[in-house]
Amino acid sequence: MSFTLVSGGTVVSAVGRRLADVLIDGETIAAILEPGRAAALGVVPERTIDAAGKYVVPGGVDVHTHMALEVGGTVSSDDFESGTTAAAWGGVTTIVDFVTQTQGRDVRDTLAARHAEAAGECAIDYGFHQVLGGVDGAALEAMDHLVEHEGITSFKMFMAYPGVVYSDDGQILQAMQRASRSGAMVMMHAENGIAIDALVAQSLARGETDPMYHSLTRPPELEAEATYRAIQLSKVAGDVPLYIVHMSASEALEQVAAAQHAGLNVFAETCPQYLFLSLEEQLMQSGFEGSKWVCSTPLRSQHDHHQSDLWRGLRMNELAVVSTDHCPFCMKDQKELGMGDFSAIPNGIGGVEHRMELIYQGVVAGEITLERWVETCSTTPARMFGLDTKGVIEPGADADILVWDPNAKTKIGVNDKHHMNMDYSAYEGFEIDGAVDTVLSRGTVVVENNTFTGRKGHGKYIKRGLSTYLH
Repeated sequence: MSFTLVSGGTVVSAVGRRLADVLIDGETIAAILEPGRAAALGVVPERTIDAAGKYVVPGGVDVHTHMALEVGGTVSSDDFESGTTAAAWGGVTTIVDFVTQTQGRDVRDTLAARHAEAAGECAIDYGFHQVLGGVDGAALEAMDHLVEHEGITSFKMFMAYPGVVYSDDGQILQAMQRASRSGAMVMMHAENGIAIDALVAQSLARGETDPMYHSLTRPPELEAEATYRAIQLSKVAGDVPLYIVHMSASEALEQVAAAQHAGLNVFAETCPQYLFLSLEEQLMQSGFEGSKWVCSTPLRSQHDHHQSDLWRGLRMNELAVVSTDHCPFCMKDQKELGMGDFSAIPNGIGGVEHRMELIYQGVVAGEITLERWVETCSTTPARMFGLDTKGVIEPGADADILVWDPNAKTKIGVNDKHHMNMDYSAYEGFEIDGAVDTVLSRGTVVVENNTFTGRKGHGKYIKRGLSTYLH
């Protein structure tokens, strides 16, 4: 046996906290012990990690990332190696990324190609969701195969991006009906893409080309309308589990809350950018600077109540998960593709490294509790997407652990803490009251003493089960 002891820390779960030691046997957690109990039992660990004065929490689980994603004539700047390494730096020990099928392509072929991209490259464990961008008979049949044999139990669809990955209501309904048979989750990018494209064309025709118009042509009403429509389709399909991704608008959140109050299996996530960034402070910066923060759904106005409502939604569990939608692009040669035309700016913000840090700042600010931080960033995403051995510190679980120092400070920025493959930081200058201290992935220390000690290839592909978060 190869024991590691995380000693003297405060172990925090979704339901409470206590002083305890965590005994790790190889890759799994063997026991949660009273302080000093391991010595009394005669256990002699090969290594002891001193966590005194620190929080010991489950490693972060980010269920919405886009490594090496082809979009808008370019490819997101983090590949699986650089992106998962940056994730580890931020206390994240598991990601779930995407396989993208488009019209005319075979679902199984796209999965095989994505496996080839990720195999041997990841520093932490990973899984896949399947994007259905071309719903036909073959794609519908493949859904059952992926659930039964590939450990892919969630399927993402888009109500936006006509001509790229857009699905109409009939296609969405058919995919939902198929998912309802297996219990799979349908993830939805809920924006009315047909109406948005009309608004974009009108804006460009008026000469309104600056980055801020990316938000102004994607109004919250069109996020709310699509969210409502997705919920109604899920009801018709037999209350199929529905998960709305990257929620940014109060009006859309109201639709999710109403569905939940009606007892439907409807869930939603938000992302740090919608909790901390805004149209006025970021997208409306002078010149082309605002392009750094072009993402979809877009940043909303700070003069409305979106941010406060999203924080409230996290407190009330109307929003179950915080993910990042990590989709980074550099300014040079990437965001610059949209200079003079906001609609050509690659959509995405890099954030996989900073989610645990930023949401902890919400704890400091009194927006959520310490336990809720763990719940929304680790435990619930694991439960929501069938990662049965992740997101908890308990015997038998994978030894994915973040030791968090609440007394340290973190300054985010390209010359400070910044390990994503980007030439800028979306959170430049943000200061966090706390810091990642030590990170373990399946019992292996991958970050300590402000040094990355992991390696590419350590991360394993995780076959996921069905969601255990259903009503």
